[in-house]
Amino acid sequence: MELIYLKPVFKQMIWGGNRLRTDFGYDIPGDQTGECWAIGAHPNGDCEVAEGTFAGQKLSELWQNHRELFGGFPGDRFPLLIKIIDAKNDLSIQVHPDDAYAKEHENGSLGKMECWYILDAKKDQTIVIGHNAKNHEEVQSMIEGHRWKEFIREVPCRKGDFFQINPGTVHAIKGGTLILETQQNSDITYRVYDYDRLQNGKPRQLHVQQSIDVIRAPFHPEDAETTRTSEKVQDAVIETLVTCARYQVQKTELNGSLTRTWDAPFVNLSVLEGEGTIEGKPVKKGVHLIIPYQYGPVAMRGNMMMITSTPEKA
Repeated sequence: MELIYLKPVFKQMIWGGNRLRTDFGYDIPGDQTGECWAIGAHPNGDCEVAEGTFAGQKLSELWQNHRELFGGFPGDRFPLLIKIIDAKNDLSIQVHPDDAYAKEHENGSLGKMECWYILDAKKDQTIVIGHNAKNHEEVQSMIEGHRWKEFIREVPCRKGDFFQINPGTVHAIKGGTLILETQQNSDITYRVYDYDRLQNGKPRQLHVQQSIDVIRAPFHPEDAETTRTSEKVQDAVIETLVTCARYQVQKTELNGSLTRTWDAPFVNLSVLEGEGTIEGKPVKKGVHLIIPYQYGPVAMRGNMMMITSTPEKA
């Protein structure tokens, strides 16, 4: 039984920067690299196994041909997608559909439930989560009337904050924010508003009607908040950030040694600060791997911050 180390896939974006190189040491394709798809098996970004028995195979191939590695977890596709997002500039105001809407309108795609751990944020940073419309009719009126200042709800954010973004929630990452995103394996995003930006001389496509269809109103701020709980285990503090219908996400601050066994179909693990060893192999910030089903105890040493996720059955 081996740990499955993965090679990330990088995405150039109009709003991207170069922090995936300067902060993580990745060999990125350019200075507008907005996303690192760190653990993913989507057709638009299918990570390759870096070493070992399955070296060179795509994660989607492992999912199809070696479901035993994932505890026989159900589904026709790997359920989660883990990204690091470098927003040098503001992302569009956007919203994601739920599974039912995406299945009907997006060729059988999954919807997108996601969550954000703020890895870094500039001073006095804000983030867009939710809207101020009282009901669905007002959502439509504000969007069609371009009443963006009234419509958009901004909240402060700083390093270490965590937000849950349920389908139907208006949201946007603002420039100057670095985020670890855990989400359903979906690439469906509806742009509500893009600040009238041009890309190659043309405005980017908007999805106004789809957005109006799926935005939930009114917005309840507590839906984006989670009850974070933590416990000390050996030389680590393990904090549960969220447990929801699609995933559980935990943050581990390790200063010393920790041996841990997961009762889960599989575990996605990202090293996001520091360095150390996992099962005796050196790892550092920017390493991503999957712990397969029934791997057993995993021995970790060093000074590291890691975020792990496990899938939940819907």
